[in-house]
Amino acid sequence: KKYYEDGIDEILYVDTVATLYERVGIHELVTKTVQNVFIPLTVAGGIRSVEDVDLLLRSGADKIAINTAAVKNPELISEVSNRFGSQCMVLSIEACKQSDGSWEAYTDNGREHTNVDALEWATRAEKLGAGEILLTSVDRDGTLKGFDKDLIKAVSQNVSIPVIASGGFNEPSDFVDIVNDYHADAVAVASALHFEKYSVKEIKEDLKSRGINVR
Repeated sequence: KKYYEDGIDEILYVDTVATLYERVGIHELVTKTVQNVFIPLTVAGGIRSVEDVDLLLRSGADKIAINTAAVKNPELISEVSNRFGSQCMVLSIEACKQSDGSWEAYTDNGREHTNVDALEWATRAEKLGAGEILLTSVDRDGTLKGFDKDLIKAVSQNVSIPVIASGGFNEPSDFVDIVNDYHADAVAVASALHFEKYSVKEIKEDLKSRGINVR
């Protein structure tokens, strides 16, 4: 509610251990949230079926983001997209850079290897019906050391759907390159806001001063 009142554009809820415990218990939180928050809400964590998606959407979510279950069963992307529309089917990719310069897609909130190339997975997921990609750098997530620009650019150039950059935001200037030169369509911020390094207003004012079009 605080972030909504501060002017945030969207909210992303991630149950980081939902897959580990095989639960989808966040729907109650979603139901309570949408009573007072009137901006798009994306929910991720533990979503394994069309029925899970249906429950979350009926609880008030606008979009759902799937990682682990989609890697295990790629056709789930098509099932969700066909039933509810591609606009609500977000593929979550948690990518970790490898010694050869490629990026591997990880599952279980960045804990498990898949041996799946992140760029190839992004391209395939778009063909299957994903409407957006939530792209998180496992290496940068929570570090406040800036985004993995090469990862963002590589994925953005390989797909035509929106890419949300996540993992490593440090300061508003980080936005400029990844939006202007590395083609991210949106940016997700967690630690810098949660630990009050910046406020939503400060970030937006800084971006406006740098010529970035924000709401």
